[in-house]
Amino acid sequence: MSLRIGVLGASRIAESAIVAPAHELGHRLVAVAARDPQRARAFADKYGVERVMASYDDVINDPDVDVVYNPLANALHAPWNLAAVAAGKPVLTEKPFARNRAEAQRVAAAAEEAGVPVVEGFHYLFHPVTRRALELAHDGTLGEITHVEVRMAMPEPEAADPRWSLELAGGALMDLGCYGLHVMRRLGHPSIVRAHAKEHSPGIDAWCDVELGFPGGATGLSTNSMVADDRHFTTQIVGTKGDVKVHNFIKPQDDDRVSIRTPAGTTVEHLGTRTTYSYQLEAFADHVLRGAPLPLNLADSVENMAYVDAGYRAAGMDPR
Repeated sequence: MSLRIGVLGASRIAESAIVAPAHELGHRLVAVAARDPQRARAFADKYGVERVMASYDDVINDPDVDVVYNPLANALHAPWNLAAVAAGKPVLTEKPFARNRAEAQRVAAAAEEAGVPVVEGFHYLFHPVTRRALELAHDGTLGEITHVEVRMAMPEPEAADPRWSLELAGGALMDLGCYGLHVMRRLGHPSIVRAHAKEHSPGIDAWCDVELGFPGGATGLSTNSMVADDRHFTTQIVGTKGDVKVHNFIKPQDDDRVSIRTPAGTTVEHLGTRTTYSYQLEAFADHVLRGAPLPLNLADSVENMAYVDAGYRAAGMDPR
């Protein structure tokens, strides 16, 4: 059974995050709307979307739309997810879940009351490279965990990019750091010790580094830069008996290595170049159609936004 997907906006990420996985898995892209109707038409023509709608509301309320994909700017995640919930439509929403914890809680409460799934798109969590690293961290192979490090960097977006807009809830910790904090939380309940950031413009961080501490004494570091020379997205988990590194946990299709170092030596596993987004849409569809469990939930999304808020406060900045 296939899903009929409605897409909000004609964003660049949609090609990899929803279009390609939908085509691979046999789901239909039935409707799209954008602020610019010409962009919506071009998007539909390019990616085979069946119909162009006049507004986001029209997509959400279309009886032929089973689920909604929301890749809009950060500030628009919560309002349109709430609209989808009110229409009874399950949502796959891009991260971060909302602008802040309070807004995330409103969405979670509405979704829980309505019994409508709203799934935050932490796609990395569904891929074998991440699942393998977490397995090693939890099964004793690495011993007691002593340090976790997530490094995320990308070249500077163009000046008009929403990631540079305070009104649209941009910033490095919002766009990149939400991943690093999410990874840390797979390994326990750390506290934020300190954070440092550099502002690109008032209220918007070009980079933000967050240091964390775990109850057992382990440390964590989440570094996030939107002004780097190149891209890298690595996760490293260090323990008393060894360590594991995922070389590109965001885009394993570019590098699917998992390097494992123990007293027995170093091994490198290649766990497949199928995209994280394909695994994610497969799991989302199984959840919507058959009630299959997911590795995250609404409470997880609310808590992650609380960590993002706390990270900004620790860096001397206001949450979005």
